[in-house]
Amino acid sequence: MPRTIILAMVDQLAAKWVEAADDGVVDLPELRRLRAEGAEFRHAFTENPVCTPARASIATGISSSANGVGECGYRLDPAVPTFMQSLQSAGWTTAAFGKLHFLPQLEAIAPDYRPYGFDVVDNTEDTRAGAWLDWVRETHPQWYDAARATVWMTMVPELEDYGPDHENLRDEILDAQSRYPQTAQLAYELPLPAEVSQTAWITDRACEFLRHTPDGDVFAQVSYVQPHNPFTPPADYDERVEVDAIPEPIPAEWQDDPIPYFAQERYKSASYDDSDWRRERQLYFADLAHLDHEIGRLRRVLEETGRVDDCLFVFTSDHGELLHDHGLLGKWERHYDSCIRVPLMIAAPSVKPSVRRELVKHTDITASIYDWARIDPPALPVGRPGGTDTISMLHGRSLLPLLTTDAGAGDEWRDEVLVQSNNSHMDISPSSWARTIRTERHRYTRYFEGGGEQMFDLETDPDERVNLAGDPAHRAECDELRARLIEATVRDTYPNTPRSLYRLGSW
Repeated sequence: MPRTIILAMVDQLAAKWVEAADDGVVDLPELRRLRAEGAEFRHAFTENPVCTPARASIATGISSSANGVGECGYRLDPAVPTFMQSLQSAGWTTAAFGKLHFLPQLEAIAPDYRPYGFDVVDNTEDTRAGAWLDWVRETHPQWYDAARATVWMTMVPELEDYGPDHENLRDEILDAQSRYPQTAQLAYELPLPAEVSQTAWITDRACEFLRHTPDGDVFAQVSYVQPHNPFTPPADYDERVEVDAIPEPIPAEWQDDPIPYFAQERYKSASYDDSDWRRERQLYFADLAHLDHEIGRLRRVLEETGRVDDCLFVFTSDHGELLHDHGLLGKWERHYDSCIRVPLMIAAPSVKPSVRRELVKHTDITASIYDWARIDPPALPVGRPGGTDTISMLHGRSLLPLLTTDAGAGDEWRDEVLVQSNNSHMDISPSSWARTIRTERHRYTRYFEGGGEQMFDLETDPDERVNLAGDPAHRAECDELRARLIEATVRDTYPNTPRSLYRLGSW
């Protein structure tokens, strides 16, 4: 029987917002079904909460410190082995649909992602220009003006010389946006039908591939741009959201008990003071309802094509979205729960339905895919007297042993995860760098260049509202976490980087 692996990703979805949906904000029946049939990890974390680094860690199975992608603006070198390349070498047909973001989006609208190990690529990313927009122009011309108005990354240089006709698409976009002024907002109803949306286009391409691909082992990465800002659900989805059930933002504790990091000009006010946070959250949750619908379409095609009986289905996000919690929007180096904790659900015939509480991270997904496909992960050569040895390149561990037996993780599973941030869109100095150690009970974060520290006791303060870093009563705990952070940061480079490696321990 042919095997199938589906990596279904969304962008900028915190685990917290899936849990809020379950508490009555909006019904997500397909994710509920996936959870009932498989395992849900409640303590899954991104290792670097921004798009390119998080996605590079999943593709390679190694951390930012080793794969060379420490922040957006870097390219993932295809010479660093990816699990897609390994599957491809083992005879699998590999495909990608939607957002990959292994390369800077300002560099090219339609980059060639095949060197990363994909046989088939239908790519569309945050810019929205490119394959999806061209498809709308060709097949739904009545909606082209509206679709063009949703292209928000107008700073991409290629827009001034777009396509074979070398049109100035930037000017056309700005002209279209004058007719759709709502597209300048953080959140708005999509001015075109759901079936014409970028989200539906991604699902359509993936479903077509699954229906028509030849027999044999198949991997597909189906990666949606939403609910990345701007939050733009189709208009008929926001009525599904129970507005009265939307939780209020967690107050901005950093205003009352500031550390030097928050003295920056961009933190002069809390985000919820200057926006209609409830409406923005409503549209974000409406986006989740639309994505849930699309996940359902994808899973039904797996059933129709007979691939569900031997399928590993993984659902996750690259990082979270603060969504006005703590008076903040976006992600980056503000390592609160809704920034760094991501949804992770895994279903396969051998997986026992369960809710897991182990501390897991993105690179564990990679190790699990190698394990399930029964393919040896890439190894690093080590010089030894009288011969050559190897060590695994991977920084993560397979989750499958936790999911396919009745045994728990025991004492051998990790008791901490490291989260790093290096620069952001607003600031490229080390003052916006951060390192976090997250244990079951605590979150400790260090900001650099005198930015200060945060320490939260998640057992007594799950909303992270009381910073204990300067409290003498918690000095011993803070000292211990600070020491653990230093060690974890150094250890994050082991196994060593594979870039330009001849042999470890060599001359």
